[in-house]
Amino acid sequence: MEAAIKTNKKSKRGNPKGRPLDATALAEVRALLGAAPRRRDLLIEHLHKIQDRYGCVSAPHLVALAREMALATAEVYEVATFYHHFDVIKEGDAAPPALTVRVCDSLSCELAGALPLLEKLKTTLGPNVRVIPAPCIGRCEQAPAVVVGQNPVAQATVDQVKAQVAANQTKCAVAKYTGFDEYRKKGGYRIAVECLAGQRDAEDIVKTMEASSLRGLGGAGFPTGRKWRILRGERGPRLMAINIDEGEPGTFKDRYYLERDPHRFLEGMLIAAWTAQISEVYIYLRDEYAGCRAILEREIAALQKNPPCPLPPIHLRRGAGAYICGEESAMIESIEGKRGMPRLRPPYVAEVGLFGYPTLEHNMETLYWVRDILEKGAQWFAGHGRHGRKGVRSFSVSGRVNKPGVHLAPAGITVKELIDEYCGGMLAGQKFYAYLPGGASGGILPASMGDIPLDFDTLQPHGCFIGSAAVIILSDRDKAGAAARNLMKFFAEESCGQCTPCRVGTAKALNLMQAPQWNKGLLEELSSAMADASICGLGQAAPNPVRCVVKHFAHEIE
Repeated sequence: MEAAIKTNKKSKRGNPKGRPLDATALAEVRALLGAAPRRRDLLIEHLHKIQDRYGCVSAPHLVALAREMALATAEVYEVATFYHHFDVIKEGDAAPPALTVRVCDSLSCELAGALPLLEKLKTTLGPNVRVIPAPCIGRCEQAPAVVVGQNPVAQATVDQVKAQVAANQTKCAVAKYTGFDEYRKKGGYRIAVECLAGQRDAEDIVKTMEASSLRGLGGAGFPTGRKWRILRGERGPRLMAINIDEGEPGTFKDRYYLERDPHRFLEGMLIAAWTAQISEVYIYLRDEYAGCRAILEREIAALQKNPPCPLPPIHLRRGAGAYICGEESAMIESIEGKRGMPRLRPPYVAEVGLFGYPTLEHNMETLYWVRDILEKGAQWFAGHGRHGRKGVRSFSVSGRVNKPGVHLAPAGITVKELIDEYCGGMLAGQKFYAYLPGGASGGILPASMGDIPLDFDTLQPHGCFIGSAAVIILSDRDKAGAAARNLMKFFAEESCGQCTPCRVGTAKALNLMQAPQWNKGLLEELSSAMADASICGLGQAAPNPVRCVVKHFAHEIE
């Protein structure tokens, strides 16, 4: 033993620890980054540059990026492997095919036949095309939806996808929308100009927003005016983080508005920034929305080239495929160039948010309504509503209806009224059976409970919530239990893994839900653990569909 120890002491390590730096890879990374800053918070943006150029992130490129940004290779690796849209290739492994076709397998697309479509595409597109399932891509009204490269295909068929692949149509086309010049001609940015010129009073604006009853439309429903008032009372500098991750299955309203009138949102952003005395603005857009990204890049540049009023610095950041980044603190971590893992609270992001500064966090649609409310008055917005509720809601409706899409309807409308008055009724020959009032997290209710007003605070007594108003309609051809399995599979795949109740609970629950007869007692134990002990809303809300099925659709699982 002593001889062995002496031998080891004398031995010398021939190579340094870690992967060697490849000079060619370093030169390629430097060329891609150009004059861009090498700041830590730009790590994800720089990973996108490598992924876009080479179709993957190879080990040599990863090491070179780490060296160029003065980061540990392990730190770059853990960020790159956290996000679905970075193909990190280990040494010795083959790179993926140049073209990837993603078939959405979330609930609305599954109802429309996504799973057999996925299998057919795997066998017909050939070895040079990678076909993979994808979580919700925000095109539920176009189900089944497929993305060829970055080009979305609505109501996709095998022949349509084959034609897109054959024509190499991999870029997302941008439809006509209201651009900067047209928006200005229609009176756009008038209120923003008045604010920056001192012609409006910030306190009056806050009071108007409070009186309007506008609440956060990303799902949490926090009163907008109150949020602005809180931020105005925090120390400076203050930042704003705008959440357009929109990963909740069934939700696509933000994309709908961005594709049509992006400056209405941008003006609302500027008004909010001035009112809350914001120094810089960060817009976080999900990577699946390539068309929206092109629009925002173009229109923010047009706004900055010919600003109607002084502008704060505006940063557009690109997500990388992680549902968890819809949670506000996980989004902030991602903007900072880290894994999108939710923070423990308190402190709240209004106190300690982006880069440690007080942060005003908003959903895109919340800001979209600011201009209208200030032009037309608080009572214009609050005056809408049914069944004692106030305001309007943008319902993302998908599933078994004749007219899926974004429907602007009074807050408090019931799902039966929504189907009949806005969605053209149920599909021919199908009977209303059940509905999801708030996307994957919002629970599942039977048609017999279709007279509950759809709004904040009305669904909680029934174990559900409206969230971002993503309504998915099921018919008598569907099973609520099967829908719940689809949702739990999504939660299990999208859990960030930070906390055990969510990471283990979602996987265990999914396994139990595969059985023809559910173990209701054990599922309730798991549900309680997830709801009570998970760090963020993903794990806390994941049991909602399970509990709803056990309560309202027990005949399906016994």
